[in-house]
Amino acid sequence: MTRIDLNADLGEGFGRWRLTDDEQLLSVVTSANVACGFHAGDAVTMRRVCERAAERGVRIGAQVSYRDLAGFGRRAMDVPSAELAAEVAYQIGALEVFARAAGSRVAYVKPHGALYNRVVHDEEQAAAVVEGVLLADADLPVLGLPSSRFLRTAGEAGLPVVAEAFADRAYTREGTLVPRAQEGAVITEAEAVVERSLGLARSGTVTARTGERVAVRARSLCLHGDTPGAVELARRVRATLESSGVRVEAFA
Repeated sequence: MTRIDLNADLGEGFGRWRLTDDEQLLSVVTSANVACGFHAGDAVTMRRVCERAAERGVRIGAQVSYRDLAGFGRRAMDVPSAELAAEVAYQIGALEVFARAAGSRVAYVKPHGALYNRVVHDEEQAAAVVEGVLLADADLPVLGLPSSRFLRTAGEAGLPVVAEAFADRAYTREGTLVPRAQEGAVITEAEAVVERSLGLARSGTVTARTGERVAVRARSLCLHGDTPGAVELARRVRATLESSGVRVEAFA
């Protein structure tokens, strides 16, 4: 049976401001990428999401980022390798405190935003993120784009690697994500997202923005929690996958 993990970015608020419907999304997804305070999130939010995720049996992942609250972690930044490695380890460690207090643990690590896209090709930054993960826990799986420099470097370092696909993002013919600054980078039409989710899960392919069929073989499928109607869309995606014979379960 085909299996797929559903992950979503959660805890993306700060103080009194909340962006994602964490409560509802945790009833749909199998893995939660929890913001660790650098692009979004704070101590209270991290604790709350970890508690709710543990109650529902959802895996907790550390979504690490450049230190960029103002830009939501989506601005390009040049961070020295030693500093980036330390900040990655710091974010994982902070989340681990709340995960363990909730009776769970940090089960994987996923970079966010500009950092996620940077480590697809940047060998130095990829190595720094891997070093940070190793500092925190040498057994932690990492989530990333298939064939990325990040996953290759992590695998060479002995970390478990998990390939990820995006149901609501446009792809290039090379299998990378179309930059958000470009028109059509985010897929907002519900039927298209559902159809792409099923194709990614069953055939490991997606249609690039330029029309080519691209291989994107992944064990986890990301649904962004900060898009309008995210909860209902996530429910539709999961229901369609399960009714089509795809088993939805966590990878970790």
